[in-house]
Amino acid sequence: MKPLKRILRILKTISLYALLLIYLSPFFFVLINSFKSRREIISNPFGLPDVWSLDNFVTAFQKMDFVSAFVNSLVITFFSVIGIAVFSSMTAYIFVRTDWRFNKVMFFVMVAAMLIPFQAIMIPLVQIYGGLNLLNSRWILIYMYLGFGSSFAVFLYHGFIKAIPLELEEAAMIDGCSRIQVFFRIVFPLLKPTTLTLIILNVLWIWNDFLLPSLVLISSSNRTLPLTTFYFHGTYTSDYGLLMAALMLTILPVIIFYAFLQKYIIKGVMEGAVKA
Repeated sequence: MKPLKRILRILKTISLYALLLIYLSPFFFVLINSFKSRREIISNPFGLPDVWSLDNFVTAFQKMDFVSAFVNSLVITFFSVIGIAVFSSMTAYIFVRTDWRFNKVMFFVMVAAMLIPFQAIMIPLVQIYGGLNLLNSRWILIYMYLGFGSSFAVFLYHGFIKAIPLELEEAAMIDGCSRIQVFFRIVFPLLKPTTLTLIILNVLWIWNDFLLPSLVLISSSNRTLPLTTFYFHGTYTSDYGLLMAALMLTILPVIIFYAFLQKYIIKGVMEGAVKA
């Protein structure tokens, strides 16, 4: 049986590597062709470039105004994620630690709100905010992300806070801490696994989101990276090398984010899964 198990293990490993190559093949296709000219892509789309040139990246960086789009995405993602983590954890703490009927109703409403698809409310949302002249603002978009992301975050934090012993908070209050100090010094540090998991999920969601920014951000100076890449694609449709270089520039920040925080990402997800 041992030789059979070894053969099966080898076949499983080969199959996993084959699936990995199939999964990564579109990425490598885009990466290789981003260094080619349009003529070279048409003549040999699957081969390596004759000359590894960064001209496409330099041109795409300048024409798509990468710095402005990157700063917009960074500001929107950062403040949205921080806002969701802080306000949702405080809301969940109030829901758990205060025995009010109103809190129970509001928690039920927030959980039920997760069942409503965004597509069902996006047209009324744009009509209402457009009528109030509140569109085309990064801060309004951050406010919307805070609203759409809080329900799931409150739901996760609610379960974790219920598992925190109340005696820890009572001891801190006896030592002179206020309710706010108890939350930020005792409760919030204990929510680190949940906070890391939510930060990871929300960063990937907000950074890569296209639909909501396309409805809110109108002027080119406020566009995020996905929006800038979309409009850049519409302008340079026939220049495939330039388009693929723009795609690589767009996904590069996410790859760097994952590469540097991989240990914390895996740790946060694993600890969150175990405690859940």
